[in-house]
Amino acid sequence: MFREMFPALTQQAWLDTPASAPGAMPVTAALTSAITGWQEGSLDAAGWERAAPQARAVFARYLGAPEAHVALMGSVAEAAATVAASLSGRGGTVVVGDSEFRSNLFPWLALEARGHRIIRVPAGRAGRTDSLLAAINEQTALIAVSHVLSADGERADLGRLRAAADSVGARIFADVTQSLGVLGMGLAASRPDYLAVHGYKWLLCPRGAAWLVTRHYGELRPLMPSWKSAADGGYFGGSLRLAAGAARCDTSPAWLSWVGARAAIALLSQLPAAAVERHCLALAAAFREGALDAGARPVSTGQPSHIVAVRVGDPDSVRARLRSGRVRARVLGDRLRVGFHYFNNAQDVAAALSALRG
Repeated sequence: MFREMFPALTQQAWLDTPASAPGAMPVTAALTSAITGWQEGSLDAAGWERAAPQARAVFARYLGAPEAHVALMGSVAEAAATVAASLSGRGGTVVVGDSEFRSNLFPWLALEARGHRIIRVPAGRAGRTDSLLAAINEQTALIAVSHVLSADGERADLGRLRAAADSVGARIFADVTQSLGVLGMGLAASRPDYLAVHGYKWLLCPRGAAWLVTRHYGELRPLMPSWKSAADGGYFGGSLRLAAGAARCDTSPAWLSWVGARAAIALLSQLPAAAVERHCLALAAAFREGALDAGARPVSTGQPSHIVAVRVGDPDSVRARLRSGRVRARVLGDRLRVGFHYFNNAQDVAAALSALRG
């Protein structure tokens, strides 16, 4: 039933969710209804406005977090920059992977101009987790990490990083954009101090809907204070009194993004989370094994995830075979990258391996 909600899958094997997800019918239906009303002049601006706080509530239940801990953002970079701005008076170093996605790298590098020391950690042979652990010491204030990095598909061990952070009194900023929606089972146990996610990949949302979840919201101040940051809900004049909870950092919402996000999280909330994770990891393992048998080489030796990246000998030929086989995947340099969601199946694995083997 879930697979049938994605019309794009009748035309192709979609393994490019690490870049963006195909549109699910409940999500596109919500957007179509809103756009039709806009076009016909019957748009419900108040209803559009309510979509963002409703998406906050649905997301909080999906994640299992208090609603007061959830701020509405436009991107992970905005979430990271919001947290970075709160570190000014805390001192200490920030530990971050040297090959992190830039939305979870550049906001921390910008702190160097304010006197913070940033330690950029290259990934070693053992993987990102061990490299980050080796860099944590008594001076560490924050560790910034992607749960899964789409460049190589490696999954960081947030539990081990949590234990190391606790031992020195540091905090963790975890970008879960490439995992939440598939790998959600261990997130609560790892207790990131700051959890950020952009929803347009594995959460099936339109681009522009992102969340920052933190119990430390009282330390945060909005990067762009507006009427959405205020406690009284007014529009004109007055003094700035920040809203209660993490809503104090809300961005003024891009309406259509949140109309779609509300529908997307409601859809995902109906899925059995443990079965989703098992299914996606099994498909990834089957592809990984077949790819290595076909002569591809692994990119990472760290903990695997639902995203697989392998090095291929003739990337142009692989790209052409993927296209002719109607397989939507990404060839980046000499790497082939695929990702498996709950809507994928064994036939998608076979199609990708067929293109790889030629």
